[in-house]
Amino acid sequence: MKLFKKIIIITFLLIIYAYVCNISLLPSNYIIMQGENLRLYTLLGIRLIEESSYQTLQTSSTLEQKKINKIGKVSFRLNLFNLIPLKNIDVNVIPKTTVVPMGNAIGMKLYTAGVLVVGMSEIEGKKPYENSGIKEGDRIIQINQNQIDNTDDLMKAVNKSDGNNIYIKYVRDEKTITTSIKPLKNSSNEYKIGLWVRDAAAGVGTLTFYEPSSGMFATLGHGIMDIDTAELIKIANGELVTTNILSINKGTKGNPGEIRGTIEAGHTIGSISKNTKFGVFGTINKTPYLNTSNTNEVQVALREEIKTGKALIICELENGKKEYYDIEIQRIFISNNKDNKSMLIKVTDKKLLEKTGGIIQGMSGAPIIQNGKFVGAVTHVLVNDPTIGYGVFADIMLKQMKEVE
Repeated sequence: MKLFKKIIIITFLLIIYAYVCNISLLPSNYIIMQGENLRLYTLLGIRLIEESSYQTLQTSSTLEQKKINKIGKVSFRLNLFNLIPLKNIDVNVIPKTTVVPMGNAIGMKLYTAGVLVVGMSEIEGKKPYENSGIKEGDRIIQINQNQIDNTDDLMKAVNKSDGNNIYIKYVRDEKTITTSIKPLKNSSNEYKIGLWVRDAAAGVGTLTFYEPSSGMFATLGHGIMDIDTAELIKIANGELVTTNILSINKGTKGNPGEIRGTIEAGHTIGSISKNTKFGVFGTINKTPYLNTSNTNEVQVALREEIKTGKALIICELENGKKEYYDIEIQRIFISNNKDNKSMLIKVTDKKLLEKTGGIIQGMSGAPIIQNGKFVGAVTHVLVNDPTIGYGVFADIMLKQMKEVE
């Protein structure tokens, strides 16, 4: 009998735990496109009610597929058995839009918010940072109440200390932490704290789309990661720069190829405001460098409109020469919002296979077109088979671009 009671109690607690997890994992804010299905996974008894009309939208434990056609903010309330209020959810519905798919090879310069710690070293056999708590990947934003924007700011602040304790503010996982370090003088008679830092990063990829109505752009379909910490770089701002393609390294099994380019003599044509796991975003202010005059705006496809089968990608493999290449969309992960592997794609174009071997580094961001609509962008290549890779849904990139941080 006692064992039976324990089983009942444990089962009851597990059910409560499952409901708590389900509710807490649902975001409080969603962005969807007009006409798109609002997809929410909920457990039995949890109902989603539109507050303005008190219309029940969900009463089951399956995936919700309610289509929302109104534009603007729509507020919902999660209820348990229509009695107990659980959570408020706001859905921002953005209108269907048109964009210009680009495919240009492009360069990016990113400037960090503060300076990024990328390494540590001893100073005259000592570690001044040892008890500070600072780790690789942290961002130093302030020393002695003075803002640190770049490496020069940090070096000046450290040398100004004359060997006295400096008070440092740094950021880790969106939390600001304060610590102190006592700089040490090295053999060159300069004060150092033993931290290697970086304030900028650069990369080359493919420009995905440009929205003429807003002047905004999206590129890559994934974020730019720091080469040392392998973490997404938190930026203060950045520049979109034209690039000069130098050569193409063809990809083979086990050896991904590469578009080799330089941005040294490039023109700055826009500003970068966001570096996210779904792409790099900002505003273009010098469109003539992109030669958009002969390109038409196309609709951004809802993911329900994407089908397995033939599609096209646009990319630039020779300076000033963009071309369309055949691919095949093999699988669609329609409910995936957690990463940028929305579609499994395969390169089928003989000309592209001859030139690159398939998908190569630098093609990230190449727009995918199907049935005259923009459906997504290339994001990954499979190392063991460069003809196969992944793409991210167009609607995800658009929502990231429109989202206000």
